[in-house]
Amino acid sequence: MKGDVKPFIDTNTLNKDGNIGLDSSIYAFSDDGLILAYELIESGSDWRTVHFKHVEKGDIYKDKLERVKFTQLSWTKDNKGIFYAGFREKKGKADGSENDANKNKKLYYHVLGTEQSEDIVVAEFPNNPDYVVDGRVSNCGNYLIVNPAEGSDNNLILIADIRNGVKTKPELEPIISKMEANYFFIANNENQFIFLTNKDADNYKLISIDITNPNPDPKCWKEIVPEDKNNKLEFAKAVHDKYVVLCYTENVKSALQLHDITSGKMIKKFQLDIGTVNFGSFFGDRKTPHVFFNFESFLTPGITYHCDLSKETFDLEVIHEIKLKDFDREQFTVDQVFYESTDKTKIPMYIVYKKGLKKDGTSFAFLTGYGGFSDSILPYFVVNRLVVISNFDGFHCVANIRGGGEYGEKWHRDGSREKKQNSFNDFQAGAEFLINEKYTNNKLLSVSGGSNGGLLMGACLNQRPDLFGVVFAEVGVMDMLRYDKFTDGHEWVTEYGSASDPKFFPILYKYSPLHNVRIPDQADKQYPAVMLATADHDDRVSPLHSLKFAATLQYEATKHINQKNPFIIRIEKDAGHYAGNSLDKELI
Repeated sequence: MKGDVKPFIDTNTLNKDGNIGLDSSIYAFSDDGLILAYELIESGSDWRTVHFKHVEKGDIYKDKLERVKFTQLSWTKDNKGIFYAGFREKKGKADGSENDANKNKKLYYHVLGTEQSEDIVVAEFPNNPDYVVDGRVSNCGNYLIVNPAEGSDNNLILIADIRNGVKTKPELEPIISKMEANYFFIANNENQFIFLTNKDADNYKLISIDITNPNPDPKCWKEIVPEDKNNKLEFAKAVHDKYVVLCYTENVKSALQLHDITSGKMIKKFQLDIGTVNFGSFFGDRKTPHVFFNFESFLTPGITYHCDLSKETFDLEVIHEIKLKDFDREQFTVDQVFYESTDKTKIPMYIVYKKGLKKDGTSFAFLTGYGGFSDSILPYFVVNRLVVISNFDGFHCVANIRGGGEYGEKWHRDGSREKKQNSFNDFQAGAEFLINEKYTNNKLLSVSGGSNGGLLMGACLNQRPDLFGVVFAEVGVMDMLRYDKFTDGHEWVTEYGSASDPKFFPILYKYSPLHNVRIPDQADKQYPAVMLATADHDDRVSPLHSLKFAATLQYEATKHINQKNPFIIRIEKDAGHYAGNSLDKELI
């Protein structure tokens, strides 16, 4: 499995300023494996341009697809073109520095060798301009599966027969016609289409629907792998014709299983350490027996595993392991603890520290959290935290609060919309736990979070300023009354609710960081030190959130002479929310 390695796409050569990056999670090889469609990022913006490169010749095609955003790339079986989603007809700027809302997203089909202006509109929803849409070709190549969605919570499933090619807008037939759950297409065996869904299954399950008779009653669907009531099914990948690999989250760590794709019977459970397997790092398809994936943990930078499914034992083979000079993982301890939130819910927390470090309340601690959009924070490797806790004796802590997906959809719902305060309560209870259990004290406790985690920081800063010594909020959502007016914010209404809705206005107003800055006016109390970070091409969470919050903090500080701790903001130029930023522009 080893051979010579040479660069295929080197983004360091694309631009002398270093502000063009490769989206390593979104790409697609044509069915014959000869052409790669890939996305480039400029200045960290969420806007992408799609390019094409011949694998053997190394030639880059003239085709260039612009105004592409949050999309899969899926080739037709004949290798002639791809489906992609975006805003080709959007007026005005689209470089990441704009604030106007992105609506009326469409699905297109591009034939290689033609102009983008000739691309066929495959799916559009003018009556539902807030819908986000994506499309994928079935593994047999005969069908296109389209999944219009409301934010990240619910989606429909529409299918078009594309056996005769795509020359005009295809007719889409509804398979799932109610916005009431998530459905992710996994694979098909002829007319039996397999989906991962949380319909009547908070922790997700694998089902099969006969598209020749798509009965809308879930009782008529075939259940291939039932819901595990204790563990969330994070993703499924069809591999080597007759198998499907399932990745579960078990007590906030990844667990991989191999199942028969028809019967659902479990064939093997792979033995892994406490860590994470990300969907974006998992490679395998139904044409070959070879499966590859990357594993990481708090103490493991990365291990690439290979499994040959043509062999009877399905053993994992280490292909590559990242090793850091002078780093000894045996010097550290990783504990998982559970603490009570304000409503007695048990919240898990990982704590990483150097062996032998005493818990006497004199050490510093980093605490981070997220708690939104059903995203789970599983063990991850972050070298800068290890360097600091190793050299200065501290604790690196991750609170898996509600709003995330660590324990399925109920865990998510219990920390979103009208229950969003649970996320803040969970995080504050985690801070109190670290202080009460003598890991640290409030003056030595630093907390951080980004994006939705930045909202978490802003809300907790206002609600419990006494708990923290330093608050770092990166690219945070700070204006909860107007967040849905800018860029892609309207897609988050299913997560937060909208201030335009009389039901949600008082809920959002009560915790919106921008509208709740209340610096104590007592001589012995003040806000902790605060650092905000944003970027001028962040078109996911517009910089205006951090700018307005920074201005409000500074204004309030002038009214309280006892506020001595600083409020500062870092604004990175030619950078965005996260992806595509060069190393010297990474905010943390």
